[in-house]
Amino acid sequence: MGGFDRHADGLDILVNNAAIGNSRPIEEIDEEEHDRLFAVNVKAPFFLVKHGMTRLRDDGRVINISSGLARTAAMPHNMAYAMTKAALDVFSRDLSKVLGPRGITVNSVAPGLTTTDNTAAFLSTEAGRAMAEGISALGRVGAVDDIADVVAFLASDESRWVTGSWVDATGGSLT
Repeated sequence: MGGFDRHADGLDILVNNAAIGNSRPIEEIDEEEHDRLFAVNVKAPFFLVKHGMTRLRDDGRVINISSGLARTAAMPHNMAYAMTKAALDVFSRDLSKVLGPRGITVNSVAPGLTTTDNTAAFLSTEAGRAMAEGISALGRVGAVDDIADVVAFLASDESRWVTGSWVDATGGSLT
């Protein structure tokens, strides 16, 4: 983080958005793939926050991007990915107690199926798009702006009383 300190005198908002996914049955996931998923999706956010805590200003924000898969009905092909996001949710909840005395809020945002590079192949099929639209209470696939607006709210002063929360941004896919 030495490079960070040369360019900034502190940190107001930390959004842990980087992640990798997979959609494979447990029988096909080897230890290397499992470890890679947890390294990127759990270990990296943990240590970014750990090393960033002293740089976070009072009344700052930590926002972790989770997934609706962490709380949906059983979807065995997404098990390993969902496990990493569930771990991130526990991290958010418990970290809110650690950083709360400084007025720093910590929350998880849980998108549902959203149009991104990672979902493009699935959503480009008629069956994939129909499935995604069918599970949303709003009858459509999420857009990046749908998620960005939730994150922007949690980064704002208006969210100062929201912490330790898991914010459902699935378009009603969990209802």
